[in-house]
Amino acid sequence: MTRYSRQELFSPIGPEGQRRIRESRVLLVGCGALGTHLAEFCVRAGVGSLTIVDRDIVEFSNLQRQSLFTEDDARAALPKAEAARRALAGVNSEVEIRAEVRDFNFRNAEKLAHGASIILDASDNFETRFLINDLAVKHGLPWVYAGCVSAKATCMPVLPGKTACLTCLLEDQPAAGGETCDTTGIIMPAVLQAVAWSSVVALKILSGNAGALLCKMLTVDLWTGERTSIDASRHRSNCPTCGGKHFPWLEGKRASKHAALCGRDSVQISPEGEFDYKAARERIGKAAKLSAENDYLLRAEFEGLTVTLYKDGRALVHGTDDIDRAKAVYARVVG
Repeated sequence: MTRYSRQELFSPIGPEGQRRIRESRVLLVGCGALGTHLAEFCVRAGVGSLTIVDRDIVEFSNLQRQSLFTEDDARAALPKAEAARRALAGVNSEVEIRAEVRDFNFRNAEKLAHGASIILDASDNFETRFLINDLAVKHGLPWVYAGCVSAKATCMPVLPGKTACLTCLLEDQPAAGGETCDTTGIIMPAVLQAVAWSSVVALKILSGNAGALLCKMLTVDLWTGERTSIDASRHRSNCPTCGGKHFPWLEGKRASKHAALCGRDSVQISPEGEFDYKAARERIGKAAKLSAENDYLLRAEFEGLTVTLYKDGRALVHGTDDIDRAKAVYARVVG
């Protein structure tokens, strides 16, 4: 029996569907709880290539719900995308796996998505999701929206030109004050439900079975058993994205310069203009205590906070969700 024989025996896929899967190129945005499981699904299913984009590093608090990572990864402060790539390299050598240790934003989105067959959303914020939506609609790329918080899981397929897009249903990102992992927590079954839905949607699209999609935004509360759905089978006639072809997120008009990260008690700071990593490292060495360093980043302790500095100048300031405080620490330590 071949590696994919059990998958091929499932008649809706068969050998032809498996061939389509093998020729596919997947862009996965985010490599946390959702992303690690989705990455493993893609590799075991036999996609042709997988690009994993993530801006964060592995920490011990991730190990409760994020597969693929180990304590050694956390001790080394290894970037999640690279840790996932290393873990999956031994699972299926036939799949080309690329790790992109960076923030997914309007400056690099189109380049990262070039040649992709599908985009899988494993992000933790609506700014990134609306960016993916703009990107997908502009280039006619199918994508899968997924999310989970508390005991709830949500999923929706988006086929540009055929189904509703994210803007059709939500119009704009939800107002502040809603549920987040920070405020209400999250349980593993909610993660696994979102992964299961996203995986089967991706499998239908990649194997040539898009006609079997349930075109709804589905939400289930696994604790109460309550289920809700919103029809997403057709786009809204006055949708500014689908109909108007306006892409403010992709054009950078809606981009945030700095952001507090969901569930992380951390703030991401992006540099202004050109950045000299070597000079910044020298400044940090004088002002703070280095706690980790590898080929991708360094970590330093400063005034009760931890600063993770990447070579492109982007930094994560851990231990606060106060953007002003994080910016002040970045200015003092990095420059």
